[in-house]
Amino acid sequence: MGFRWFVYDTATSLGLAGWTKNLRDGRVETVFEGEESAIEVAINQCHEGPRSAIVESIDLNRNEQPEGLVGFDVKY
Repeated sequence: MGFRWFVYDTATSLGLAGWTKNLRDGRVETVFEGEESAIEVAINQCHEGPRSAIVESIDLNRNEQPEGLVGFDVKY
């Protein structure tokens, strides 16, 4: 399982909205919206990632305002 699909499974299992996408430099960008406690669980799970992933670091930006997203998407 790739990292984006791992994020998708994690987010949907926690009832989070948002999206995830690959960046050209090999990083993955993700936006989570929902309950703060569920977001924290998702972030912690992203530190581990799927078996095939090597997670070197996670940069967080908690200053953005929620957009009222519905559902969770994998962007291409």
